[in-house]
Amino acid sequence: MAALTISLTTAGAAWAQIPPQMPYDAERGVFTFAAGIEPSLPAVVAITTLGAGGGPSRGDDGPKEISGGSGVIIDAAGGVIITNHHVIENGTAFRVDLLDGRSYRAELLGADRATDIAVLRIAAPDLTQVHVAPAGTLRSGDLAFAVGYPLGLDQTLTMGVISGLGRSGLGDAVEDYIQTDAAVNSGNSGGPLLDSRGRLIGINTAILSGGGTSGGNDGIAFAVPINIMRFVTDQILATGEVVRGETGATVSSLTPRRAEDMGLEIGRGAVVEDVVPGSPADRAGLRRGDVITGLEDRVVSNGGTVQAMTGIAPPGTSLEATYLRDGRSATTTMTVQRPNGPSIALGATGLSAHGARFADGAAGVEVRSVEAGSPAAQAGLTAGDVVTRAGNATVRRAADLERALSGARREITVTVTRGGETATAILPGA
Repeated sequence: MAALTISLTTAGAAWAQIPPQMPYDAERGVFTFAAGIEPSLPAVVAITTLGAGGGPSRGDDGPKEISGGSGVIIDAAGGVIITNHHVIENGTAFRVDLLDGRSYRAELLGADRATDIAVLRIAAPDLTQVHVAPAGTLRSGDLAFAVGYPLGLDQTLTMGVISGLGRSGLGDAVEDYIQTDAAVNSGNSGGPLLDSRGRLIGINTAILSGGGTSGGNDGIAFAVPINIMRFVTDQILATGEVVRGETGATVSSLTPRRAEDMGLEIGRGAVVEDVVPGSPADRAGLRRGDVITGLEDRVVSNGGTVQAMTGIAPPGTSLEATYLRDGRSATTTMTVQRPNGPSIALGATGLSAHGARFADGAAGVEVRSVEAGSPAAQAGLTAGDVVTRAGNATVRRAADLERALSGARREITVTVTRGGETATAILPGA
């Protein structure tokens, strides 16, 4: 393919040359990425979630369609498909439609709410799997292609660029998103984000829309990167569940208001809310009120950054942390461990239970933070909730809540006030 030279007459520009490797179809006389993308398209599937919810029924007595999305085949021999947790949530059965028109019922192997990843499997011959790009090689400005089945359409391909990396802040979850401006709409969830060679770089999971609840594309979409996808998928395939590493530090996101209250001139970081005695964070010298600003070579944007990095680090991994204390910066090293502490523990500064941190406040027992993917998070508890009852017991102090939770041998219903309204959450027993 011959190089094409274009003369630029704008101010400050002289000459620019489109490099010879620019994809060009000489027979048709067009620039195209089809040669790299097309081999991956048969690996992209449509997923229909069936359950007891409303929607059109496929039969008088059969389950109804309650939601839909996309997915991508990562293992053709095993029929393994990756999609989003929110695509399969509340489903009792799942249908996978292939690009060639074939349709199969799928088995749910496992799902992880914190990373929004789910793994399905189908038994089908002659499948195509997507090639996976090496992790850690993306750069802002790289071309990106989103593939899926949006808005009830057949398979659709859109193009954009990588707008940013390491994005978090959509909530205190395991977030380390790729941001792209490739058009992603309802139905694209769970589908692949590909590079210009057709290799998988992420799983499309969320969008930000200026239209409120319309869910329209405004050029800001997020994808779970492949390092997190692989971590979750490998564990689900091996054991059926996901276990994340921990350091014993409970963290929350530093907000501008919290920074102002703490007298800080920064607006990003993770606030240490509590440290389990004897844990790696305790041995590293971290204390309540420290603000983690860096972890290894990453800037910590909020609690999600810490959750993501510690959550996918193998046990025994050492992480160098930079933190602020009393306005001074310091560094320390923490070793990631497997979760092995008690699920309910009352300390001097509050109560840790099922992944949530509770403390006595002016309004009552307040939920200070909730660890992503924990039983408390899955029950729907959020920071700012105020607990009023646990089972049949009235809750006025953290010690009341600890007695109720520790005495529950089965599930217990916790009542909270949230924004002036009452809500309930079901937590496991002791």
